[in-house]
Amino acid sequence: MIRPIEPDLAAFSIDTLIFVPDGALRTIPMAALHDGKQFLIAKYALGITPSMNLTDPRPIKREGMKVLAVGVTEAVQGFPALPNVSAELQELQTLLGSKNLVDREFLTANFEKELKEEQFSIVHVASHGEFGNDVDNTFLLTFDDKVSLDRLNQMIGVFRFRDDPLELLTLSACDTAAGDDRAALGLAGMAIKAGARSALATLWSINDEAAVDLVVDFYRELKDSSISRAAALQRAQLKLINNPRYEHPGFWSPFLMINNWL
Repeated sequence: MIRPIEPDLAAFSIDTLIFVPDGALRTIPMAALHDGKQFLIAKYALGITPSMNLTDPRPIKREGMKVLAVGVTEAVQGFPALPNVSAELQELQTLLGSKNLVDREFLTANFEKELKEEQFSIVHVASHGEFGNDVDNTFLLTFDDKVSLDRLNQMIGVFRFRDDPLELLTLSACDTAAGDDRAALGLAGMAIKAGARSALATLWSINDEAAVDLVVDFYRELKDSSISRAAALQRAQLKLINNPRYEHPGFWSPFLMINNWL
């Protein structure tokens, strides 16, 4: 797929590739493509978008970033505990000064109130969730409820009417529907149409500990104003590749920077 155009990429010093996939290509983690020597992510920062018409390509504003980080660590509503989420959200608070809602604070009403009343640049969700084509089975888990896709759409939609939109919606520990070739990109489309410029999501259920390492490294890199969102994710993925415990693509390749990659 890439080899035929590599001479052109080299001639123009291309360092980032953006894919607009269709059909089964939506389920392929492009970062894990391999040329026999190295993975594609070792050569290029990568982004993906369901349509170039959705993309608003502007660099993320680092100055004055406000971050809302929410998550569930306990076993609730029949879902297992996510013990590593606590460390993940604490790291975000240290790195970015995030406002955190954890467990009993992460109630649906509290979440909605924060989104309405505060001008957040980044919303980070570390909880169970499922995002697919079946609306009835598409939800985000708060401590006390399952937030439907329509309601999540309404919550994020308030950013459409603000001068500064939601720059990034991150879904950590959430699942997309297995085998669904539109789940991750469908989520991104929803987020972008509702008012977010980009989304960080995964193609499949991921290892909890690996996710914490990657997500924290991603935000640490994102603080560097000289690099893009896609490059921040690339650096975080390469750190996992260089960790013998997590070098297999199953740990790092499902993470996608969707829509605005700058």
